Amino acid sequence: MTSSKQDVIRDRIETELVDPLSALDLDIEAVEISPAGNRRVLRIAVDKDGGVTLDDVAEATRTIDTALEASDVMGEQPYTLEVTSRGVDRPLTLPRHWRRNASRLVKVTLADGQDVTGRIKESDETSVTIEVDGTRREIAYAEVKKALVQVEFNRKGQDEADDELDEAGEA
Repeated sequence: MTSSKQDVIRDRIETELVDPLSALDLDIEAVEISPAGNRRVLRIAVDKDGGVTLDDVAEATRTIDTALEASDVMGEQPYTLEVTSRGVDRPLTLPRHWRRNASRLVKVTLADGQDVTGRIKESDETSVTIEVDGTRREIAYAEVKKALVQVEFNRKGQDEADDELDEAGEA
């Protein structure tokens, strides 16, 4: 399947699913179609404020399946549907991604090639403020070439919460 034909199908799928998923307060973050033998795999990533639970994914799967069955967008060829959460490996590309990751550590590559790593403090529709080594820095989204959340095993502030549990004898 040519790339442009696949783009058209992906756009049609997203159009079919926006309203049903919006009713569940979910946003579509990615639609991917890949061949798998004589079938296709349709992967749809969803997200919402506060994060996505397993129950959200299950409800989204039922809703997506119902919407696709009522539509001709997937054609006659069989497919397997996979619904997932956005995941931390996806780049931050929209203002809502920054908002949903407030307080997380992020590595930002700027348009000039400079890399900046800091913690997201606040964001709006045009820029984000991150704290780098105790200093706040505002970055316009237009300056961002790429931004990824960094995985933290002992997230800042988590050690203090663990210490309080130890002192209370609950850990």
